[in-house]
Amino acid sequence: MKLRYFIPSLVAVVAAMFTGCSDDKDPTYLSEIRVSQSYVSLNTSGGSNTINVEATGSWTVSGAPEWLTVSPASGNGNGTITFSAEAAEGRSAEVLISCQGQTQRINVIQGLATVSNATCAEVIAGPDSKTYRVTGTVKSIANTTYGNWYLQDKTGEVYIYGTLDAKGAEKNFTSLGLEVGDEVTVEGPKTTYNGTVELVNVTVIKINKSLIKCDSLTVNGVKATELPLEGGEIVANLTCKGTGVAVEIPAEAQSWLGVVSSTVGSNPTVTFRAAANNGGERSTTVIFKTTDGKKEYSAQATIVQAGAIVDVSVADFLAAPVSDALYRMTGVISSVYASDKQGKSFYLRDWSGETLIYRCENFTLDLVDIGDVVTVVGKRGAYKDSPQMVSGKIELLEEIVVECSIAEFLTKEDSKDNYYMVSGTVDEIANDTYGNIYITDGTNRLYIYGCYPGWGATGDNRKGAVAKYGIAVGDKLTVIGPKSTYKGVPQVNNGIFFSLEKAN
Repeated sequence: MKLRYFIPSLVAVVAAMFTGCSDDKDPTYLSEIRVSQSYVSLNTSGGSNTINVEATGSWTVSGAPEWLTVSPASGNGNGTITFSAEAAEGRSAEVLISCQGQTQRINVIQGLATVSNATCAEVIAGPDSKTYRVTGTVKSIANTTYGNWYLQDKTGEVYIYGTLDAKGAEKNFTSLGLEVGDEVTVEGPKTTYNGTVELVNVTVIKINKSLIKCDSLTVNGVKATELPLEGGEIVANLTCKGTGVAVEIPAEAQSWLGVVSSTVGSNPTVTFRAAANNGGERSTTVIFKTTDGKKEYSAQATIVQAGAIVDVSVADFLAAPVSDALYRMTGVISSVYASDKQGKSFYLRDWSGETLIYRCENFTLDLVDIGDVVTVVGKRGAYKDSPQMVSGKIELLEEIVVECSIAEFLTKEDSKDNYYMVSGTVDEIANDTYGNIYITDGTNRLYIYGCYPGWGATGDNRKGAVAKYGIAVGDKLTVIGPKSTYKGVPQVNNGIFFSLEKAN
């Protein structure tokens, strides 16, 4: 990575050298938009600086990092833009001003663009856009194409988002030969994305290969990383060029996993024994350590144990921690997640609540639709602290729900196996505890014998839908349920609340 060092008295001159625009014109004199200067220098103690804009139409500002405040972010015609930042040093940013298809680039510099030797903790606490050199151990590797991995030292952990090869090229991470446990010195600029501190497109300065490596895990002599639900033994096969091997098992896993034996030599083994698992799937990462007498080296392996699938309500699922445990839920497909362009995500609702099923493995609207009742199995995940099911799949299509009008519903045969979605205007609430309700389409009237809060409600949980959803005369109510007849009167038998449109 080429480093740029700025002499304070020449900041303005050097900044101008890095100014660019969308064509070969003088960057400050595009015909559609002109700026008084194409660089902005901010004091390291914090503060503001301004530039003047002359534009032939409306313009917008984009590309500003979190540490930089740009005001206003848009305008029309001539105006002034103010750039502000808190106290910091050694960072820069490029901001874009666009007008009628033309883009003016503004370089913002605060302090000297030097490289700081830092710990992970200092990187986390430091400002964005500053370049750091940090040394740590490869904790885990997330992507072997771009080189996304976690670097850890004694002070903390930083995510490496992109690693350049020896020639400075991207997408060639495997050429570096990095493995978990290696000690690495890297250099790159810091950014923060959705709360995660990252060093982006780092250059590898030095690699110190680990003296210990976990070559494989075996169960009953066969390569495997997963133990059965009933427990058993799993063997870690190591290569060690150091002196001795120490094993660390995380405290939260010590209740179910322990070491029962080990061997010595250049190819030692460590045998673990897991207890039977009565809950959901569980896993832990064990660490192997050795030393050359001066420095400690480590390697790690993840051990997984299969678990039972836990049957839960949506509310119980939402209350569960993020983990690898598998959960099973049954409910109504209430809507499709519009932001998922691949069309694999949907919302599942039962009597207790609603959750997002994100990127369901076998969900397509050709097979199931909104209103259908499905059973899904997956893991409790989260995005920005918002709960969701991940790695899920539809295990069973419980009910195919057919949408129909009141008039069509009245012609259907009685059957507890066929479910319908029917809507109408509430014209009478006969029982507000269990939700015995009459709805009408203006011509036909239909009795709903029980409007329960949602799928799966039993006992007292069947009560209270009228109050919970604020159902009132005049509202448009949609329910799901089978058709039955009582004393010659057709009815939706034990209906399930689906949606409500208030009258006003």
